[in-house]
Amino acid sequence: MRVSIYGETSYENQMAVLSHYLHNNKKKIPKGEKKEIIDAIRFFLSRKESRQKVDVDKWSDEQVLAAAEDPAQYELFSDFFEVPFPSPKNPKFTFIDLFAGIGGFRIAMQNLGGKCVYSSEFDAKAQETYFANYGEMPFGDITKEVTKRYIPKSFDILCGGFPCQAFSLAGKRLGFKDETRGTLFFEIEAILRKHQPKAFFLENVKGLAIHDKGRTLKTILSHLEDAGYDVVPPQILNAMDYGVPQHRERIYIIGFRKDLHIDVTKFQYPKPITTGDKRPKFRDVMERDEVSVKYYLSTTYLETLIRHRARHEAAGHGFGYKIIDIDGVANAIVVGGMGREGNLIIDKRLTNYTPITNIKGEVNREGIRKMTPREWARLQGFPEEFKIVVADASAYKQFGNSVAIPAIQATAKEELKILGII
Repeated sequence: MRVSIYGETSYENQMAVLSHYLHNNKKKIPKGEKKEIIDAIRFFLSRKESRQKVDVDKWSDEQVLAAAEDPAQYELFSDFFEVPFPSPKNPKFTFIDLFAGIGGFRIAMQNLGGKCVYSSEFDAKAQETYFANYGEMPFGDITKEVTKRYIPKSFDILCGGFPCQAFSLAGKRLGFKDETRGTLFFEIEAILRKHQPKAFFLENVKGLAIHDKGRTLKTILSHLEDAGYDVVPPQILNAMDYGVPQHRERIYIIGFRKDLHIDVTKFQYPKPITTGDKRPKFRDVMERDEVSVKYYLSTTYLETLIRHRARHEAAGHGFGYKIIDIDGVANAIVVGGMGREGNLIIDKRLTNYTPITNIKGEVNREGIRKMTPREWARLQGFPEEFKIVVADASAYKQFGNSVAIPAIQATAKEELKILGII
């Protein structure tokens, strides 16, 4: 069964309520949530069982709850459990996944033995991908109380790659003046103040370090300290030092609850594990077989890119398309057209030059193409079994917005060591 998601709808929320209920195996349903959970289960089962001529509408609330208490019953809830990345059966710690995207943080933390007990993601297409891979529908807008009320009272670590456009070097860098993105940091602060997990792990673009001459980062660190945490001095790490062929620098911010009395000076960010000749090359993640002609640039579009770069070069700017050496590392993959055009490659294996999409001109004969979404997935460290269930345009956006899993996992491992969890 393929679940359809239509943005901020009651169906989306019902799926979030139901999937979180099933995965967290609550023994006692909070009084205020009982009807909501029953309605969500009944709605899902009515769709699931329609082909089997089961009249769920006649089920009593007790029957509906009984089905939920035994998720394996009749395999009614297989959609939530037969997924590529299930939670560990005997978790070592718990975490929540905020601004979850497609779950880069989740895979890293699960690999280290963690269980996700809450997830939140605003984008409907990202929610679709998240559900397909983890069997859990993230809740929506984290600024809404109806969303935050489902956060468990207790969990060990808060994880979040909070929206970075407000601080990006490539954007307007409005920071906290950007009401739709910059101020979302304060949602994290509020959750930390209320729930007081043992630690947090935040990720953002490296531009945050210098935004507003460093004052923005100083403000963030001050608020985290005031929320009750000892904060490790942030550090910028590069994904290519941790096993993926992508030059991707991001700032990591880690903190521990003050009453744990952890000496943050003893925290060590992970040392690079791939340097020099050991560093992976793009060739290592390149598609093994010939890819579709749709990824190859047309002659007309290529000419447009050449003119565009020439204009910027004449103006002293560094913008423009780039063709990378497949025996080197990729540039950072980012959201937007130039994220793809900044990582073009030459792949001369194409045998059929007949276009399958509407293009101007012909398919270029130099072998210049965009990377595929699966190649972007590999550049971020996503395993091969990760499901790409959306169209290419959405997939590029999702992987461009994601964290680099190997770098996150290496850093989280050090965080868990100092917490005494592993």
